[in-house]
Amino acid sequence: MDVKTKETNKVSNWCVVSMASIPLVMTLGNSMLIPVLPIFEKKVGISSFQTSMIITSYSIASIFLIPIAGYLSDRYGRKIVILPSLIFALIGGLIAGYASWKINEPFTWIIIGRVLQGIGAAGAAPIILPLVGDLYKDDDEKTSSCLGIIETSNTFGKVLSPILGAAFAAFLWYLPFFSISFFSLISILLVIFFIKIPKKKEEPPALKEFMKNTKKIFKHEGKWIFTIFVIGIFVMYVLFAVLFFLSDILEKTHNLYGVKKGFVLSIPLLALCFSSFITGRKIKGDLKMMRKIMLVSLTAIALSVSFVGFVNDRLIILLAVTSFLGLAIGSLLPTLDAIITENIEKEERGTISSFYSSSRFIGVAAGPPLMSIFMRDFLNGSFIVAGIISLAVAALVYFFIKTEEKPRLKEATV
Repeated sequence: MDVKTKETNKVSNWCVVSMASIPLVMTLGNSMLIPVLPIFEKKVGISSFQTSMIITSYSIASIFLIPIAGYLSDRYGRKIVILPSLIFALIGGLIAGYASWKINEPFTWIIIGRVLQGIGAAGAAPIILPLVGDLYKDDDEKTSSCLGIIETSNTFGKVLSPILGAAFAAFLWYLPFFSISFFSLISILLVIFFIKIPKKKEEPPALKEFMKNTKKIFKHEGKWIFTIFVIGIFVMYVLFAVLFFLSDILEKTHNLYGVKKGFVLSIPLLALCFSSFITGRKIKGDLKMMRKIMLVSLTAIALSVSFVGFVNDRLIILLAVTSFLGLAIGSLLPTLDAIITENIEKEERGTISSFYSSSRFIGVAAGPPLMSIFMRDFLNGSFIVAGIISLAVAALVYFFIKTEEKPRLKEATV
């Protein structure tokens, strides 16, 4: 009996590693390019707004396809959707890298490659959330812990991204594109060999019944679900807007370039990663604790983001403020993952969590291009407005996230 238990734990551990590799790869696929955007701007001969589209094109493709991928994963299986998606990410990296290497004006082909990677991201990383729920069904503590590891992998990817991106670009400016394909290949192999999907005990509902059940979910529980979606949009917008701003200001104001810039850019992301890991281990399915974390974190975001523009010429203070911001965002991310995953029935889990993932990509897509505009004439004002919005979002949490009764959605799916 003990031998069997050990074997099960061993498989489970490898499965967790394999699942964690997917958000890590998808994060590297996007965030790794942020520190080298100024290099792309010079090498390709494009504007700051165009360089922001290298990030945004990836995210826009994901926004529209994630809900479809979520439904397909509910209908046909998680692994069947994840593997082709990772292959798309691999192909997209090859196209963007080859175009940068061999074509004189590669911008269009880079965007095509990034769109393909976005398609891959749509069907890979978001499906991990419902998959965790499938594997740890009816065990909220293990679900929260595993989701914490998954989100930490995501945030750890953000820590590594500026360092790896800068290091690869210092060798060959287009190497970050090819590296994404290499990392995708590793993740593909891990998924094939180590992720074992639980067998379905019953057939999923037909499309008509599925649509009816999904509508009921939003009708009965829409207030708290949409509140989570709004938080997802907002925090990812703030994160990527600030990262885009830092990438630019570290070069233009503080004369930091290459790997040195990558290490400095990773400091607030390291705070985010640490906070995400600790929070994921502590929440353990406790909705009251999750609500408190959301309220405190959103207040902390409001306090810190409002000052970012005012301290941009003082590097140490800038890093302190953005690191505090990273701690706040890091505590939010696994909390949001857990609330969505633990409180949705399995039949609709992939679709609802995919809508949530899609909402996060809206924030990722909006951050860099809006910041490229705000940096010209409205820098300080844009950060102050973000602080005010953070307090407004905290008010939504206060009114719509209730703790008297866990919002499990069985009633809505009957």
